[in-house]
Amino acid sequence: MQPWFKSAALAIALGLPVQGTADQAAGDRAAVFVETTRVAQVGAHASRQFFGQIAALETVSMSFEVSGYLTELTAREGQMVAQGTRLARLDPAPFQRAVERAELELAQAERALIRARALAERNVASAVQAQDAETARDLAEVALREAHDALHDAEIAAPFDGLIAERIGTTFSTIEPGQPILRLHNMSEIRVEFDLPERVLAQIGDPSTVVFTGQLTGTDTRLPLEFREFQAETVTIGQSYTVSLAVETPQANLLLPGRTLIVQATLPVSGDAVRLPATAIASAPDGQRYVVIVDPTGAELRARHHPVGLASSDGTTFTTQDLQPGTEIVAIGAHLIADGQPIKRFDGLTQQGL
Repeated sequence: MQPWFKSAALAIALGLPVQGTADQAAGDRAAVFVETTRVAQVGAHASRQFFGQIAALETVSMSFEVSGYLTELTAREGQMVAQGTRLARLDPAPFQRAVERAELELAQAERALIRARALAERNVASAVQAQDAETARDLAEVALREAHDALHDAEIAAPFDGLIAERIGTTFSTIEPGQPILRLHNMSEIRVEFDLPERVLAQIGDPSTVVFTGQLTGTDTRLPLEFREFQAETVTIGQSYTVSLAVETPQANLLLPGRTLIVQATLPVSGDAVRLPATAIASAPDGQRYVVIVDPTGAELRARHHPVGLASSDGTTFTTQDLQPGTEIVAIGAHLIADGQPIKRFDGLTQQGL
């Protein structure tokens, strides 16, 4: 019979409290081989990667404000166009005739106004007739401006430097006002969009404090990214926010909308924390998390349970401030080792004591 068991039986028989029997039981157990590791200090920065996509600053659907017969659609899909470049045109003949008609009506109204004023000065006609003639002249001027505007609106020009995304209309067809003809990407600023989980955004706080860099898939090219905005409501699936970054690079010909980009987010963290492997963390019955420290005791090693408070920025990497860097702990199976139990290091095929 083990000595600690005899002591416990004697204490129970005498009605005395049993003290130290559990520690003695753990101490009298045979030493077990464990894999150990030394905790390392977390670097000055923590980083995570996300999959993003290149996006345009904005995408607009181009259309005519007037109806007409489409005779010209020079825009080609995938073509870069400069601001002011003509992309489509309606048959100008009806609009030119409308301008000529408005000019003739204006000239006629001006002659009528001159006669009405002359007659009113000689009291041959009333002043009201002269005022009506003046109003008719003003209406003719308005009609002429509208005719010029319609002639101008018979053409679509690029409002900014952009990329033709899609050609919708076809030539030799009648177009109605507001009918989409083509879609144009505004490439004056290239954006990168990715989904940031709600939990991560809550931990980060202000996204503008995060340093973002991007890497094109299949290349080693690194692109500096700058935070611009985020959509202030979560997507239906995943409870994540869409974050928009700006690309600070002149390589616009390589960055087409829809291209995949790996976004790396780097955030400064406290420098006094140490990183713990998830396999080294165990839970006590009361819910307290602990690790098993390798404690040299004389000529042998003993296991010592050490409570820790945990923090995690991504749910998979855990840090604590309750251990010193370099502390040796049990790396795997901490929940199977009793407090004070003898242990030996296991290193591959070699078992070590101290």
